[in-house]
Amino acid sequence: MASRKRPTEPRVTAPKDHAAGLPAVGIALRMAVEQMGVTRTAKTLLRVNQKSGFDCPGCAWPEGDHRHVAEFCENGAKAVAEEATIRRVTPEFFARQSAAQIARGSDYWLGQQGRLTSPMLLREGATHYEPVSWAEAIGLTARTLRGLASPDEAVFYTSGRTSNEAAFAYQLFVRAFGTNNLPDCSNMCHESSGSALIQTIGIGKGSVHLTDLPEADLVFVVGQNPGTNHPRMLSALEEAKKRGARIVTVNPLPEAGLMRFDNPQKPAGLAGHGTRLTDLFLQIRLNGDLAFFQALNHLIIDDDAVDHEFVAAHTAGYPEFAAAAAKLDWAEVLEATGLERAEIEQVHQEVLRSSKIIVCWAMGLTQHKNSVATIREIVDFLLLRGNIGRPGAGVCPVRGHSNVQGDRTMGIYEKPSPAFLDALGAEFGFTPPREHGHDTVESIRAMRDGRVKVFFGMGGNFVRATPDSAVTEAALRGCDLTVQVSTKLNRSHGVTGRQALILPALGRTDDDAGRFVTVEDSMSAVHASRGTLTPLSKLMRSEVDIVCDLAAATLDLDLGWKEMAADYDVIRDHISRVVPGFADFNARVREPGGFVLPHGPRDSRTFATASGRANFTVNPLEVLRVPEGRLILQTVRSHDQYNTTIYGLDDRYRGIRGGRKVVFVNPADLGALGLADGETVDLVSEWSDGERIAHGFRTVSYPTARGCCAAYFPETNVLVPLDSTADTSNTPTSKSVVVRLVKSA
Repeated sequence: MASRKRPTEPRVTAPKDHAAGLPAVGIALRMAVEQMGVTRTAKTLLRVNQKSGFDCPGCAWPEGDHRHVAEFCENGAKAVAEEATIRRVTPEFFARQSAAQIARGSDYWLGQQGRLTSPMLLREGATHYEPVSWAEAIGLTARTLRGLASPDEAVFYTSGRTSNEAAFAYQLFVRAFGTNNLPDCSNMCHESSGSALIQTIGIGKGSVHLTDLPEADLVFVVGQNPGTNHPRMLSALEEAKKRGARIVTVNPLPEAGLMRFDNPQKPAGLAGHGTRLTDLFLQIRLNGDLAFFQALNHLIIDDDAVDHEFVAAHTAGYPEFAAAAAKLDWAEVLEATGLERAEIEQVHQEVLRSSKIIVCWAMGLTQHKNSVATIREIVDFLLLRGNIGRPGAGVCPVRGHSNVQGDRTMGIYEKPSPAFLDALGAEFGFTPPREHGHDTVESIRAMRDGRVKVFFGMGGNFVRATPDSAVTEAALRGCDLTVQVSTKLNRSHGVTGRQALILPALGRTDDDAGRFVTVEDSMSAVHASRGTLTPLSKLMRSEVDIVCDLAAATLDLDLGWKEMAADYDVIRDHISRVVPGFADFNARVREPGGFVLPHGPRDSRTFATASGRANFTVNPLEVLRVPEGRLILQTVRSHDQYNTTIYGLDDRYRGIRGGRKVVFVNPADLGALGLADGETVDLVSEWSDGERIAHGFRTVSYPTARGCCAAYFPETNVLVPLDSTADTSNTPTSKSVVVRLVKSA
């Protein structure tokens, strides 16, 4: 059947087999100049990720001691350009555009409008936002919070862009207010990693330094697309390859960045003669990673290739684990993974030849029902051969947003430890609440059910980052007040409570009255970030200022809010006495490059678990089986995208131009479903409470794993049921959504 053509249908070409190179440089510079102009572009990009500059507002990939003059990637340049744009969203814009029109705007169009410049208020019953003073905005928020029947009727969300200083002040305010309702973006991405690592090695962070990658013999890249999501990682993988490492890629989609990397900082890369990265590509079926690592662990034990000395000295639970591993069902493994046994055994041979192994992963592993079990099994794999606490080896969860790990370190967590609360209470002389608060999914349920009446968002785009879009939007609309602290316009500003506030914040690139903030990268390094650009409006305020002003207006308890806002050194002194690893914070962070936080498993093979050892775990395998005629959908980013921010409508590595409503399907699956490449279909997800539909997607014949398909978020977040979450971590299962494809009417 001929496909139905539409004027907005994207153009599709063959996917690329390499990433970066000269095209990446050209596209990055073009977008930067369009947003910032030539002079501002030069002034800004040369300070990105420099020791005396500002931290990129994109991903959390770390910087080395020796930095290139252009220490940024294509998507980092896009992130900086979006924030440092000279485009402005003024009160006149809101006079023209109603809240309903903002809600209907595309994510790309909204982001292109520019920086927010004035506090704006949507009054109850009004159709348009109007400008208000900061005093009125803070006063309205404080009165509404004080008028709640319980502090637990408010939730306080945080994006990973928030600095350490702002995050610490924010959680202090929220706990002094009386609740632990501190959901954050970690709940939707690497919560599964933290949950699994705390259970197994006693700390919810990776054990790998940037310097470990070049020392590794074997690097696994699992459920991850660094070429788009953290492109500077490709340079580290290239260095590892040149020093002899082998790379195994495990992913349902072949990704250009892991095939060949044309390093734009080297002449060979610019000439298109880059580095082949992947030595073995295993095209795994979605949700098959647990079975894959169980098979590897079975083979290691069966060959008696275990580091028995390490296991005896540093681990607990090995006998039970080994007994379970001996019972591996190969038929289930092959069904779950979609691989041939010979492929797995080939990887096993690579493992036997390697004494130093690193496993890297991202959201391809963390957003399944069994994600925590899968990551525990990866820890089992590393423990078997002593690959934790050894240079060139360890666990490497690659975090997303640039300070998402730092926010958690600072106490942005709905389930704080008693030790953290004890230290916080002793430092400030009050009793923090002990009852656990709502995570992101629980917050949506609480708003939906009328148990939460105020939503306060510190950065981010909650509406588009969360699952089950229709449910989330209805939940927010049921609130009495929604407050968004933001740098740019997004859909969350159009999906509001009965009253709504937009509070314009400074970004990383902006001069904060000469003050600096700090961030923690994906490998536990803490360093300073100093913006230098003159803010586009005098009404923009730092997140620290906003939090401290609101706390002073809301609380009877004065914890030194004025002093903290005036001098961030005061906040850092408090942090040094509350958060382990931050002694002498103010002095150490002023050293070029900052400092690395302690990590017991990495530094001394000590484990803060109940057993005092690293824990082997037994993780039962449940194969994800779907009814006939269905596929397993994973939501993914395009290359012109970072999280919910859409930089453009192309995904050149996958061959998509001029549109985002596409679904990637294996050609054999298209044939089995009676569909042709280029047809328009609706995506229908199936869950126990009914169906959810995303309308009007173009099928793209693509070499993804059989039985699987992929489509971009946030457009397909509507398909992810709110109650479909990972065990233990409660993370939405955005990488294993059962769908059927129905021809559009």
